[in-house]
Amino acid sequence: MFYVHLALLLTIIFIGIRHGGVAFGLLGGFGVSVMAFVFGVAPGKPPVDVMLIILAVVAASATLEATGGLKLLVKYAEKLMRKHPNQIVFLGPLCTYTLTVLVGTGHSVYPLLPVIYDVAYGKGIRPERPMAIASVASQMGITASPIAAAAAVMMATATSNHVDINLVDVLSVTIPATLIGVLVACTWSLKRGKDLDKDPEFAERCKDPEFVAALQDKEAMGDDKISSTAKKGLGIFLAGILTVIFVAMFGKDLNLLPKGVSMSVAIQFLMLSVGAIILVSTKIQPKKIVNGNVFIAGMTAVIIIFGIAWLSDTIITHHKTFLVDSIRDLVSAHPWAFALAMFGTSIFLKSQAAVLTIMLPLGFALGIPPKVLIGVLPACYAYFFFPFYPSDLAAITFDRSGTTRIGKYVLNHSFILPGFIGVSTATVVGYFISMAIN
Repeated sequence: MFYVHLALLLTIIFIGIRHGGVAFGLLGGFGVSVMAFVFGVAPGKPPVDVMLIILAVVAASATLEATGGLKLLVKYAEKLMRKHPNQIVFLGPLCTYTLTVLVGTGHSVYPLLPVIYDVAYGKGIRPERPMAIASVASQMGITASPIAAAAAVMMATATSNHVDINLVDVLSVTIPATLIGVLVACTWSLKRGKDLDKDPEFAERCKDPEFVAALQDKEAMGDDKISSTAKKGLGIFLAGILTVIFVAMFGKDLNLLPKGVSMSVAIQFLMLSVGAIILVSTKIQPKKIVNGNVFIAGMTAVIIIFGIAWLSDTIITHHKTFLVDSIRDLVSAHPWAFALAMFGTSIFLKSQAAVLTIMLPLGFALGIPPKVLIGVLPACYAYFFFPFYPSDLAAITFDRSGTTRIGKYVLNHSFILPGFIGVSTATVVGYFISMAIN
């Protein structure tokens, strides 16, 4: 029956791919209904802790967006890139990576993509070089963020399996690993493709007057004044992130948290508090918070994780003995092989938190050492494999030169090689760092 239930899960995923967005969550809930009423299998546990963490972080990040603080971060990044245009292949991806680390969501990347294109094209640099890896880097920053759900899922799952893992244990591995992965992919991107003045395909497109006219459009840097509200909101938000890190590092030694309160729970009330302080201090309208892009994207992520992770947990819990017995020998001999399983799962699930929510309980059940699981965390990002993620599509749209694209055979697209290089490098580096320090 495991293979029948697996077929149900795969069918749900493939239908979800066709519809996108919240369809994964809704269809996942339908799958749980089928498991309960058709197969008589008791539903597993919905990932409530993960969803609460995402809700708290999204609430704080959306409040920041409502103050204009997110635009302020983008403006600072834009100034940096325009000041050093020759380094755009490195600066563009590093800016999108850093923005994700600070805000906790890769959906913050969109305002930067047209700027990256404009700077690259203005210097005669093939826009594909920074654009493709910039989209990839924005997603690689998720496991390196102290407020994104990925690290919290790791801690929450470890706690439920009676293993002591804190935020510092995770970030001390994921930050250097993913940063090195991004830099290696940027270095590879420096010479990818032909220079624009030597590219026959680009020269052919330039024969179209409309195409040439579109190329001349400039992304002007906003001249609007930076409001005191945006500055105050950003300052409070960054102070909140530092507080989360401080509590994670010294909470136990200084007895900052009541007995029995885990760090994953602390992130929830700390980030809600950050949002509350921003709201009261800046006096923004609450309705602006729920109408922003960050809030909408975050709520979509919650629904996706709710349904698809619940269905996966139902199947895995019901067949846990069979699964453990089937692959225990393999992972005992080669525990790093678990990274391949996470990578394969992520190809179809467009959420790193969902992948970790599904896979980490299985990893602990298989007896994989915690330091290995921490080390291979970067492998939970593989949805660059199919070029249909929103940030990838946005990069294609904003590159008016047409160099960032989906190939004739779909898989030969601009993101697949930077993605493989960045993620594989980060996973290998993360594995060795974790084995050395944990």
